[in-house]
Amino acid sequence: MDVSYANSRIRKICTDARVAQKELGRDGAQTLRDRLDQMEDAENLEALRFAAGTWHELKGDRKGQLACNILKLTRLVFTPANHPLPTKADGRLDWSQVTAVENLEIVDYH
Repeated sequence: MDVSYANSRIRKICTDARVAQKELGRDGAQTLRDRLDQMEDAENLEALRFAAGTWHELKGDRKGQLACNILKLTRLVFTPANHPLPTKADGRLDWSQVTAVENLEIVDYH
């Protein structure tokens, strides 16, 4: 998939190992790198649905966003970056057609 970043802060955390380790610790930085590698290697979002990291759609005020696990309650939050947004006939996101994502933030939203 194509991976982009919403702002320079999230780009720096995701692309600079030292910054990632400072923000997330050694284990968190490694897990983040693993998740980013998974994103970059996947043909589409469907390939990640059942992969390590518990990839899932968010609800409520975060509807339209997705997340994967980094640490216990810390998540990498992202949105599909395909335009128009690929949806199924019932209006749900078509994971198999999502070929680009934009990383938004790393956060504990619980």
